[in-house]
Amino acid sequence: MGVGREKIRRGWLLAFVALMLAVLAPIVLRSALERKTFLVEIVFPGGGIISVLLEDAKRIGGIEREGVYQNQYGNWRDDGVYQGVLLSELIGTNVAYDALLVTAADGYAVRIERSRVEDSDYPMVLAYRFNGTDVPAWEDGPRIAVLPEDGDVSNAEYDAESAGSYWVKDVHRIELLADSPSSREE
Repeated sequence: MGVGREKIRRGWLLAFVALMLAVLAPIVLRSALERKTFLVEIVFPGGGIISVLLEDAKRIGGIEREGVYQNQYGNWRDDGVYQGVLLSELIGTNVAYDALLVTAADGYAVRIERSRVEDSDYPMVLAYRFNGTDVPAWEDGPRIAVLPEDGDVSNAEYDAESAGSYWVKDVHRIELLADSPSSREE
């Protein structure tokens, strides 16, 4: 009788372990996949959508510079070394659009005029690294950052109430807006 009970206990133990693996494996796998890549969706005026992964952004290349911005209260924030791909390179030069609508995962959104995106004195990047830490370990990324040569973006020099309003954290979606008829025809 002792051998029969031991077989039953071993069977229950194996069933329990199999059940735990079946429940936990998808959770662990999904978590690992989410940590492996970041995804930013780019929506073009005609409705086309592309997804940009961390590997894609690194392959395109970009710039690495110190950066810091001034917020609406005049405080300097988020000083550090950012690395990312230029938005103008990510989008392409032959695309017709007037502005970008950049949306964060929390719903924050800002409209960025094309002239700001393509301003070579204040290059705008989709940053995937901050102080040597890539997303997803860098929890504020991917992030829009403005990286002039000197690294500082003040409200006055950027002609904005808050230069920091353009530094969108945890970017989820970038939509290209074609407001003018000439932009929609191209």
